[in-house]
Amino acid sequence: MKSILNGLAALGLGLAAVTAANAAEYPIKKPVEQDWSFAGPFGTYDKGQLQRGFKVYREVCAACHSMNLVAFRNLEDLGYSEAQVRAIAAEYEVEDGPDDSGDMFMRAAKPSDRFPAPFANPQQAAASNNGAVPPDFSLIAKARAVERGFPTFVFDIFTQYAEAGPDYIHALLTGYEEDSHGHEVPEGTYYNPYFISSASLAMAPPLSEGMVTYDDGAPETVDQYARDVAAFLMWAAEPHMEARKSTGFVVMIFLLLFGGLMYLTKRKIWADLH
Repeated sequence: MKSILNGLAALGLGLAAVTAANAAEYPIKKPVEQDWSFAGPFGTYDKGQLQRGFKVYREVCAACHSMNLVAFRNLEDLGYSEAQVRAIAAEYEVEDGPDDSGDMFMRAAKPSDRFPAPFANPQQAAASNNGAVPPDFSLIAKARAVERGFPTFVFDIFTQYAEAGPDYIHALLTGYEEDSHGHEVPEGTYYNPYFISSASLAMAPPLSEGMVTYDDGAPETVDQYARDVAAFLMWAAEPHMEARKSTGFVVMIFLLLFGGLMYLTKRKIWADLH
């Protein structure tokens, strides 16, 4: 009996090790680091790119993905005027109420409203998407990223690399492949070696060449769409990034000057004791 128990324990440990190994292999391919205008300590958002990314979100992603934490008035940060924001908001309907009769009603959205979700509840969202609930996009660029491992993360500290989320989004949107290379792909899912959780996901390739028309002459390619919407989602997740970097730079200058003054003060006070 003891030998049987030992055998079962060994089998359990072996299965656990296999499971851990299989889980550790995702994503199969690591995202390639992209060149972003907002990268680095002095990086800033490209408002033209953000507007293109917003258009991709509206025309493609918004059919399935909500953005519950972003209000229409926030779009002024992208370079839209107050009148343009009002016009964009008016294209959406949001639930309001109750009215005098105690009933909820639908009305045109206002700048103070947040983007309405495409589904009434998670159950409806799952039923419309092969059983998978599409994640909210408000913070997706900060919530999804691939660990870069040692020693890369050490260099990231000095380079202030913080674009793992956009890199992952870009890689995922452009990384669908026909050949699964021997990986099991359940029916109703699509092989993508950049997916962080498994070899395939329920979302079909959402982008195709020429599906979104740009007004500024930018290339209408899958790569450009993915790059633009990834930048837009980075802004949605961290709209005050530019102010944070500017404040951080001022603080660093202050600390350097303050440290220098403290050193000179120390030299002055203790000079006579040498």
